[in-house]
Amino acid sequence: MQITQTASEDLRRVYAVTIPASELDSRVTKRLEEMKGRVNLKGFRPGKAPVSFLKKQFGKSVMGEVVQEAVDEGSQKAISDNQLKPAITPRIEPVGDVQEVVDGKADLQFTVTVDLMPEFTTTDVSQLKVERLTSDVGDADVKEALDNIAKQSRNYVARAEGEAAQKDDTVVIDFIGSVYGVEFEGGKGEGFNLTLGSGQFIPGFEEQLIGAKAGEARDVNVSFPAEYHAPDLAGKAALFKVTVNEVKAPEESKIDDALAQKLGMTDLGQLSERIREQIKADYTRASRVHLKRRILDALDEAHDFPLPPAMVETEFANIWAQVLDELKREGKTAEEEAGSEEKLREEYRRIAERRVRLGLVLGKIGEQNGITVANDEVQRAIMSRARQFPGQEQEVFKFYSSNQQAQAEIRAPIFEDKVVDFIAELAQVTDKAVDRETLFHDPDDIPESIKG
Repeated sequence: MQITQTASEDLRRVYAVTIPASELDSRVTKRLEEMKGRVNLKGFRPGKAPVSFLKKQFGKSVMGEVVQEAVDEGSQKAISDNQLKPAITPRIEPVGDVQEVVDGKADLQFTVTVDLMPEFTTTDVSQLKVERLTSDVGDADVKEALDNIAKQSRNYVARAEGEAAQKDDTVVIDFIGSVYGVEFEGGKGEGFNLTLGSGQFIPGFEEQLIGAKAGEARDVNVSFPAEYHAPDLAGKAALFKVTVNEVKAPEESKIDDALAQKLGMTDLGQLSERIREQIKADYTRASRVHLKRRILDALDEAHDFPLPPAMVETEFANIWAQVLDELKREGKTAEEEAGSEEKLREEYRRIAERRVRLGLVLGKIGEQNGITVANDEVQRAIMSRARQFPGQEQEVFKFYSSNQQAQAEIRAPIFEDKVVDFIAELAQVTDKAVDRETLFHDPDDIPESIKG
């Protein structure tokens, strides 16, 4: 076996590996010698068939196994002999006609391209300065939540004959939807309870039923949003033929002990306290989202080192595929989104580079500080994922339990969160009070005046 380095650039090494046909043939012969005692062939006593005969019978299949083993061995030897630390699985590419190699007519030649883990020093996380957005739970927040609960708990009673439906009423309807006169999947329903103003249906639908009476038939003309989840309906005009079977008005629901008891609480005080605790938990989660983003921003700013090209390319390819899918669903082009495809690619390549850089930094910080993800943490996360698919829990659990790659995808965000929490304990964190609206904003949409 001959291994020769053919390229060395930054974090990439390329090796040419050659294994002579004679060596492959010797390996095949040895393998056949080992197996002949286990092969029963007509006309030969067990273990007495000559290797030359076995080679005619099984030579090509055994050679295929030998070639694969030789490729694995050669690539591993190139890595171990040169004391390399691959960032991802090395890329192996054959040179020449592989069939000729299997036929024993040519040497086995292939290249091994290895992207290396970069050497870098992690920043002192105790010196990171980040802000944590916070918001207190006020009485107004609790009251708003109680109002919503009371609204959701209302009973509905049929309006008097001939009374028209109003906003917040519930109408019981049958409907059939069509686009250009053709009914579409999912566009039909019977006995559906629709609360007018709830936003359950696409924009414009519910408004057109205000004023309708029990027994009335109406044509509702609407257009599906451009970003509608079903691409074949997105942006298209539709006609719904609706029959109103019943109109029901909401009864007043008082915020009192009776409401609390209806929800399993002892009194209104306990319900209010439980709501306050839930809101506080929601605020804490939202606060953590912003803190995590600011920690990642600070880490990204504090580190600058070469990135393994293949890692960046793989990450970019995954991101770009999602971008193209999203553009297709929205009926947009890259030019409409960013002026040109080149600009859009540059934007998402920077995102890919950031993700790779942060992944390496978080991985190294976690390794340096002994942060790991226990199997029971992964199992709990898998069970949580399975519960998102009612009726299919067993299938989902089995899929993850038997798929190492899928488990890795579950493990990665758990590890990331644990490292971020570790950094948050050491970093110089300053709390900044903001209103609820700001707290629940997407971190990307926070104004610079708030970020500062």
